[in-house]
Amino acid sequence: MLYLVTTPIGNLEDMTARAIRVLSEVDLIAAEDTRNSRKLLTHFAIHTPMTSYHNNNRFDKGRELTEMLIEGKNIALITDAGMPGISDPGEELVQMALAAGVEVTAVPGACACVTALTISGLPTRRFCFEAFLPTEKKERARVMAELARETRTIVLYEAPHRLAKTLAELSANFGADRNVRILRELTKKHEDRYCGTLSEAAAYYSANPPKGECVIVIEGADPEASARAEQASWEELSIPEHVAMYEAQGMSRKDAMKAAAADRGIGKRDIYKELMGE
Repeated sequence: MLYLVTTPIGNLEDMTARAIRVLSEVDLIAAEDTRNSRKLLTHFAIHTPMTSYHNNNRFDKGRELTEMLIEGKNIALITDAGMPGISDPGEELVQMALAAGVEVTAVPGACACVTALTISGLPTRRFCFEAFLPTEKKERARVMAELARETRTIVLYEAPHRLAKTLAELSANFGADRNVRILRELTKKHEDRYCGTLSEAAAYYSANPPKGECVIVIEGADPEASARAEQASWEELSIPEHVAMYEAQGMSRKDAMKAAAADRGIGKRDIYKELMGE
């Protein structure tokens, strides 16, 4: 069995009794950073052997761990904080284990995304989680443009030294008056919440550099305004440009043609003829 075991995101009292039991009973713990995890295990008097499993070795070590699981070992995967696989290593190991016929289960607990969302005061019924924004300039711009039209509440993670710059970019892309919440040091002694607009938050954190990991929770776009903006984004485009716009968002040619046809209220065959120059 592969266990995905959640560890506290700040407050050690959030460690569950089940998590302690599982970590004590498995044959091996695969940890994102064994130095950090050793402190946690020592605190709870857990003496199970550990091995390192992180982004840089996730494929080679993943195959090694999968072989051990096939042989009958029980392994627990933990990260520095929160649930493995959620903006942390784990996704590939789960895929390898399942492909090999190994049972996989989770030991749930604290998650920064959900914790921040529920105390943000913004709508929680529908939301999207983007984790950390891409660092590559072109991809970052594409994702920002896509999220600017998102009508659900948006949850992002950001490092403290990049927070002010990211908020300024979000303000430029989403609109200066979009409401935002910055949740910092969640569950810790100095847990902090900032409420304001994106432009206000960018100015505040530029003047007051934050410490600790941050979660950004952003109000979704107004549905009617988003629909008008999306229509305006293609109305001035030619059909080939319209199809190319969707392809740039990651769609296949077939799906891009279908989406462009739906936007324009015409048949996909008409789109095909235009692309073929007929």
